[in-house]
Amino acid sequence: MTRNSGNQVYNKDQAGRFHELLKSEGVSPKVISRFRKIILTFYKKSGRDLPWRQTTNPYHILVSEIMLQQTRVDRVIKKFPEFIAVYPTCFDLARAKLPELLSVWQGMGYNRRAIALSGCARMIVERYDGQVPRDPEILALFPGIGNATAHSIAAFAFNEPVVFIETNIRRIFIHFFFAGRDTVADRDILPLVTKTLD
Repeated sequence: MTRNSGNQVYNKDQAGRFHELLKSEGVSPKVISRFRKIILTFYKKSGRDLPWRQTTNPYHILVSEIMLQQTRVDRVIKKFPEFIAVYPTCFDLARAKLPELLSVWQGMGYNRRAIALSGCARMIVERYDGQVPRDPEILALFPGIGNATAHSIAAFAFNEPVVFIETNIRRIFIHFFFAGRDTVADRDILPLVTKTLD
């Protein structure tokens, strides 16, 4: 049985078989392998074609990650190419005047993110010679970048094998490893994220 919801595809039988395997074996290598296969297969079949997935440019990925904070993907899809066209590099963004920046940002909401993004660009230019740092511990110190965003940038821009939890990761791990529970503490999820990291 498959349910389609937008571009979400969910196979109840597959999830049921996974839950049975987890119940009988615990978090075994076989369970971890099955989980990875389910996730990767889902992504291959249903992953959205998003502009920031078509690049490994660390600056562009940083821009997309900050834009995606508290904003729906469909809004970011429209604004991201416009923003990158005006500010193609962190050098361009670092030089931007605030009124111009907010004009380009218009429609995204939460203007403090645009201001933080501008602050990030200045830090990258002034302290890192225009190169986005790959270390999530350093990125987390930038304005408007918290732990999840820093780790997302490290993962998507530099293919770093980082372990972190954000809303979607939490939802998937609860669904597969804590069936029937609505809330689970991050401290219980994090070891599973670590074990299942490819």
